Amino acid sequence: MELWKVCGAYLTYSSSVQVGAQLGVEECKYQFAWDRWNCPESALQLSTHNGLRSATRETSFVHAISSAGVMYILTRNCSMGDFDNCGCDDSRNGQTGGKGWIWGGCSDNAEFGQRISKQYVDALETGQDSRAAMNLHNNEAGRMAVKATMRRSCKCHGVSGSCNIQTCWLQLSDFREIGNYLKVKHGQAQKLELDKRRMRAGNSADNRGAIADAFSTIGRTELIYLEDSPDYCVKNTSLGLHGTEGRECLQSGKNLSQWEKRSCKRLCHECGLKVEERKTEIVSSCNCKFHWCCTVKCEQCTQVVTKHFCSKRDRNGGPFHNVKRKNRGHRD
Repeated sequence: MELWKVCGAYLTYSSSVQVGAQLGVEECKYQFAWDRWNCPESALQLSTHNGLRSATRETSFVHAISSAGVMYILTRNCSMGDFDNCGCDDSRNGQTGGKGWIWGGCSDNAEFGQRISKQYVDALETGQDSRAAMNLHNNEAGRMAVKATMRRSCKCHGVSGSCNIQTCWLQLSDFREIGNYLKVKHGQAQKLELDKRRMRAGNSADNRGAIADAFSTIGRTELIYLEDSPDYCVKNTSLGLHGTEGRECLQSGKNLSQWEKRSCKRLCHECGLKVEERKTEIVSSCNCKFHWCCTVKCEQCTQVVTKHFCSKRDRNGGPFHNVKRKNRGHRD
């Protein structure tokens, strides 16, 4: 019976890990939708020995957001009672949390999610070099981001709702908040400078010592990288980079963020490309009516929309023909 329960839990953990990793991928694509690097499929393998050999700040984000996604789903499923051996975190219930409130209720079990996520995600990293150490550090930074963004929810107690005292518990935030948090960390990522003389010595103990010394100065919540980003403006097949030619950008629209408003400048103009306007017909269902009983009939409506894309300039060029690119790997 115990073996069956362990195996059952293992399979359940595995499915949650897969869902969590996919959640991280989707958030990565959302966060970088209007960046020169837009989280391409070629960047999404987590283990160093499976091809992700770069050690850029973008790699750091991939590891962090994927690790965070796995922890997030495991924590959520634990609190929902999906695992036999896990439930709410009530370890602090009854303790005073602050003036006018005490711990109670059903806190999301982040410790469980962190532990199981570490077992699964970190196991993918089998190397002993600085890249492996970097990936493990960024995995942990992703898990720390889940904890850092948890929010306190409270329920009032007292006569006639006077709220003389509150019972509070910790809940996971929306995953978008974690993505936003890590996008800021990506912009603030620190380049790690290793002692090249010790690394070149070829002695494994010296290598490990150099790596440990370098990492000792970095906080657990910070993202780190080892090498500068390539030029994401330009297509590079060997690196799996598509460049920005052909990418859509936004020139107008309601409720655009500052990042979206500047997308044509960043993706096209600063990459030596022009903005090309294209009108596209979109056919969709409209004027749908319910007919008794029981069908819905719709008309087909055509709408012409204008979109903007980055395209090559004429040979004569233009005002941005010889533009100098800047901050290729991250926000300008």
